[in-house]
Amino acid sequence: MRYPITMNKPLLTDTRFSNLELSDDILQGLEDAGFKQCSPIQDKALPIALRGKDIAGQAQTGTGKTAAFLLATFQHLLNDESEAIKNPRALIIAPTRELAIQIHKDAQLLGRHLDFRIALIYGGTDYQLQLQKIKSNIDIIIGTPGRIIDFYKQKAFTLEHIQVVVLDEADRMFDLGFIKDIRFLLRRMPEPDRRLNMLFSATLSYKVTELAYEHMNNPVLIRIEPEEVTAKAVRQIAYCPANDQKIPLLIGVLQHARPARSIVFVNTKRCGERLHDYLTANGIESAVLSGDVPQEKRQQLLADFQENRVSLLIATDVAARGLHIPDVTHVINFDLPQDVEDYVHRIGRTARFGAEGEAISFICEEYAYSMPDIEAYIGQKIPTQQITPELLPDIIRPKQRRRPRPPQARRNYHGSGQSGSARSRLKSPENPG
Repeated sequence: MRYPITMNKPLLTDTRFSNLELSDDILQGLEDAGFKQCSPIQDKALPIALRGKDIAGQAQTGTGKTAAFLLATFQHLLNDESEAIKNPRALIIAPTRELAIQIHKDAQLLGRHLDFRIALIYGGTDYQLQLQKIKSNIDIIIGTPGRIIDFYKQKAFTLEHIQVVVLDEADRMFDLGFIKDIRFLLRRMPEPDRRLNMLFSATLSYKVTELAYEHMNNPVLIRIEPEEVTAKAVRQIAYCPANDQKIPLLIGVLQHARPARSIVFVNTKRCGERLHDYLTANGIESAVLSGDVPQEKRQQLLADFQENRVSLLIATDVAARGLHIPDVTHVINFDLPQDVEDYVHRIGRTARFGAEGEAISFICEEYAYSMPDIEAYIGQKIPTQQITPELLPDIIRPKQRRRPRPPQARRNYHGSGQSGSARSRLKSPENPG
């Protein structure tokens, strides 16, 4: 959570953390991290949660919601004066590995002066190490639903003593099909009125609100609208290229803007790989992050990006969900997203906590239909700019990747293994070839 110590006033409130009911050790952690004033979601959520009331908050990533629920969790556990404390006492559930990892980092930063033992568990790696950790009398578990349930069914821990439960990015829990798992876990905890419940989501849709009222204790609904925290902080512009102009335009924009750290969003893995090949051929280093990249490689790619060994990341929405990367100066929508909420999520990767940022979108022939819905959703018109000749440089085409055909496909192509009648059927009027 390496946010800049000096934050722009519009994204902060006048409420100071020192005026809230937080322990001295928590306040020291905040001071070490450079936090003095609350963001809007922190200002609205913390006073309620610190009094033990449940909250269901609508807030985008990059608004400080992670700190809000971590601080409330820490203070709630500190307030517990039970003589015989049994663990684990808090469970924080995230939809993706990257988000769980980031929450864990934030918890270590803000809780550095506390004695809580925190376990991070997620799928894809370090199974035995995580299992051993979870068995060692942990105070707080941070993880993804699948791995949490796996270890729970092995009786590595119990949910009988949970005092705090947090569901982060609840809308993504639905999108990724985790809601049955979430309900499984919630039904094995103490009753909702015997624990503090916090839910955060980019949208408080009907299904998210229904989940909140079913498994929480009369939660207070808090809404921080997207335009309050992203659209006003990001300079948004658009270009209208033909499809064959998109790659030259991307290279031209990168050469002209020279971003210190940028993310280029695409809609498919194949498009991302193609862009990577073109950028490499034209002397621009990049890395591709898609949903099927193995976990260890994903973490290495993100580390390279965060530490400026790679300054340009090409990503799909699935891969980028939950990323918390500081100092991203430019977001480029090479492909417009087909979901309007993903647009707000994408541009929220830049201009985090008041830093300056720019979002550039390509309104191409293939995805132009998305733009009217995006503009209606964010409540503003995105200005378009003319594509000047210097933004369309001559580019070097990469050597084409060789994609070998599967053996069966090669046999069919050359005629072996397929009868003449079958070949004729392929070119019949019903199946024109």
